[in-house]
Amino acid sequence: MEQTDGPGQIIILNGAPRSGKSSIAAAIQASFEGLWMNLGVDRFMQATPERYRPGIGLRPGGERPDLEPFIVLLYGAMYESIAAHSRLGLNLVVDVGHHDAYAVPRGILYESARRLAGLPVLFVGVRCPLEVIIERRRATWGVPEGAEEAPVPRPVLLWQSEVHIPGVYDLEVDTSTRSPNECAEVIRHCLEHGPAPSAFQRLAAMKATGQPDPASG
Repeated sequence: MEQTDGPGQIIILNGAPRSGKSSIAAAIQASFEGLWMNLGVDRFMQATPERYRPGIGLRPGGERPDLEPFIVLLYGAMYESIAAHSRLGLNLVVDVGHHDAYAVPRGILYESARRLAGLPVLFVGVRCPLEVIIERRRATWGVPEGAEEAPVPRPVLLWQSEVHIPGVYDLEVDTSTRSPNECAEVIRHCLEHGPAPSAFQRLAAMKATGQPDPASG
């Protein structure tokens, strides 16, 4: 994707932690033509004060209702920043983990889609089987002695079940069967050969329940 005079292309990678989103984002930045900025969840977590962390990285389960109003604001700020970069002609790749399993539903994904109305967005679901996620977690953080047979932590299970709701994507990739570079090539092919992305348009027309909003018809 070369730089153009119009808005920059936006690629949003959505998946659970350790699913491989960051590696795909790095592959896109390294191999796609033109300047690609990364404004994903890790960047915004680093910019968030310690007492409000993990910010937009808050895991499913509703365990920090005190943070949820701030998370709504932070997502709004992130997507407004994404929109501003695109309107200036900058391409972006954004790795996130959208879910709505808060203490109360927040409808953040649908509001985020509305913030990017009129801009070119490819929404990619990054899938990875639970057993591979567990192995990657063990490789990254190690396995305490005697923990090999421990039950899978509830937050990990919740991520797997919640992050792909409602499952409206332009494209899905599985990082257990493709390398980051191979996933990047699948994304490149989709951008270059179509069909035209429409997932964020459909999400923008949904209510917080994940159902089409009659008022948008």
